[in-house]
Amino acid sequence: MQHVENFIKKHQLLSSAKTVVVGVSGGPDSLALLHFLWKRSAKYRIKVVAASFDHTLRGEESAREQSMVEQFCLARNIPFEGGEADVANFQKKNHLSPQTAARICRYDFFERVMKKFGADTLALAHHGDDQIETMLMRMTRGSEGYSLAGIPVKRPFTDGEIIRPFLGITKAEIEQYCKVEDLNPIYDPSNESEKYIRNRFRKKVLPFLKEENPNVHERFQYLSETITEDEAYIIHQTEIELEKVLIVKAEGKIELSVSAFNKMPIPLQKRGITLILNYLYKLNPSSLSSVHKENFLSLLGSEHPSGFLHFPSGLFVSRTYDRCTLSFVPIKNEEPSYDFPMDIPGIAELPIGILTAETTDCEPDSIRGKDVFVFSPNDVSLPLRVRNRRLGDRMAIAGVGTRKLKDIFIDAKVVPEERKIWPVVVDANDDVIWLPGLKHTERKSLNQSEQWVILRFQKNRHDV
Repeated sequence: MQHVENFIKKHQLLSSAKTVVVGVSGGPDSLALLHFLWKRSAKYRIKVVAASFDHTLRGEESAREQSMVEQFCLARNIPFEGGEADVANFQKKNHLSPQTAARICRYDFFERVMKKFGADTLALAHHGDDQIETMLMRMTRGSEGYSLAGIPVKRPFTDGEIIRPFLGITKAEIEQYCKVEDLNPIYDPSNESEKYIRNRFRKKVLPFLKEENPNVHERFQYLSETITEDEAYIIHQTEIELEKVLIVKAEGKIELSVSAFNKMPIPLQKRGITLILNYLYKLNPSSLSSVHKENFLSLLGSEHPSGFLHFPSGLFVSRTYDRCTLSFVPIKNEEPSYDFPMDIPGIAELPIGILTAETTDCEPDSIRGKDVFVFSPNDVSLPLRVRNRRLGDRMAIAGVGTRKLKDIFIDAKVVPEERKIWPVVVDANDDVIWLPGLKHTERKSLNQSEQWVILRFQKNRHDV
């Protein structure tokens, strides 16, 4: 078992462990792991506790198996903790698959045992053949990211971690260990049934791979660790880039810049939507699939400026020009409203930016741009007001005539949400004289004026 000791050392599986709970079913894998760690408990300076869980799915048979594990532990003075749960009833009550229900109940039991004994480590007996089967199954059903890496060597669990010291060896090596140490494990007949997907991979695919390469488990484990390392780095880069893309990040809602998102490299885009969905859902629904993510990327990559998608559990995805919103809460239709005087000089803080007014007696001919409006007080009916748009608003544009503000917004590709709060500067007669950042009204000559007013608009811009 030198391979196992080397594996433990390489991945530092027991470097900080004090009390290790071993999940034991009585089969060859878990019994060998329990025996291996128990025999080396002094070397690793650990206390070993056996935890055996009865899923009560096979009646008296599974109860007898748990009793045999308990006797095994008593004979070696290994602390033993047994538990059981009505998995079938739990499955039915929570509408889960048998495997998922069994796993939840089993891990809940392990957590309780760890807390009872103050354990910091849970050791499970997954081995190299399990790793091959898991990775192949996930590849076949279209998994991505960390999932393709299969079974992790270690991962956080409750207040400690789960470790898997046997991932570097095969089932055959474990069975040989049981034979040499005279362990007499229990064999579950369900492991032979081909109605389970894993068993079909085990019986039909694994033998072929081992014929091609007897050490294929080592290559798959290396691939698993490589995927894990690469994915960790890419996820980190994605998180950095995603912060530059997000406009709004709130509970149940994300808004992002479409153009900024599309500038991200494709691998980061794919992981970006995964991170966004993980944040919104907390626990992804089983109906969420790679198809939803592909549809999201297609929506953002489309030449059409708008569109929407319906995701599971009531998540609504809406794109309008350069903004995409993912939210569980429907967008309200009521129009926000504001209307207040524009002091000269003065500053007005708007929902979408800042408007400033200043006066000057210098010639302002060089000042140009849609974010600036210069006029003589002699040519405009004061006082000015700033408000959001109203139904039927129009403005006079030099060389064009009058146009509806609605049409100006559409031409400028202003998203509907911003149109509702975009500032409209009007004179004392409520005539629109300036649509900041978009259009000026007709202006008279600035000559022969002793004073001028300069209005400046600074929109709240998202750094992309």
